[in-house]
Amino acid sequence: MSSELAVVGLGRMPYGEALALQRDLAQRRIAREITRDMLLLVEHPPVITLGRGFKPEHLAAPREFLDARGVELFEIERGGDVTFHGPGQLVGYPIYDLSEHEQDVHWFLRQLEAALIAALAELGVEVRRNEGYTGVWIGNRKIASIGIHVKRWVTWHGFALNVTTDLSYFDLIVPCGIAGVTMTTVQKELAERAPRDLWGRAVDCTVLGFAEVFRQRPQMLSLEELAVRQER
Repeated sequence: MSSELAVVGLGRMPYGEALALQRDLAQRRIAREITRDMLLLVEHPPVITLGRGFKPEHLAAPREFLDARGVELFEIERGGDVTFHGPGQLVGYPIYDLSEHEQDVHWFLRQLEAALIAALAELGVEVRRNEGYTGVWIGNRKIASIGIHVKRWVTWHGFALNVTTDLSYFDLIVPCGIAGVTMTTVQKELAERAPRDLWGRAVDCTVLGFAEVFRQRPQMLSLEELAVRQER
């Protein structure tokens, strides 16, 4: 098992750049050029992504309207239906080799949920799983979405945690293809209890959640540092 987790903060990055980076790192992990698991943490400009399970009726706005509002659109290889990424949302891309953990995709999805549940508990938000649905919930309100792709037991794509996200963007879609779902944010749930540096706390707690659930030692690295460490 990979006992170290390389955590790479990407800041705000266009979705297309992050997607190309994920694919490159995943291929290098498959080829064993990279020998540790990675967690990329990023914030995207507004973008809607369509997974393998996308149904056209779940995109509630025409593409011309999305263009006018500055929302990009990508068809991608992850599982699941349609989702939104944008400012104020912490997006995580875990690139894990499941052959070093459990060769079970459902196990990995439950682990991602557990890591987010632990992170949100640390933030003071009590959440749960919702039987029959992937993701993390507060009652009937969804606070985090999950969708992954796996090739030769290496994962990419991942989760989206609404921290301070503008929820009006979700009106453009049927989130995750679930009719009637209500989306929420950490900020909305905590209200006056929200810490001043909510974003920083959300990042820190998410890293701690992954460390706890996957029993790994997180190490914060830049992309440049990650490349250097792998060349040694």
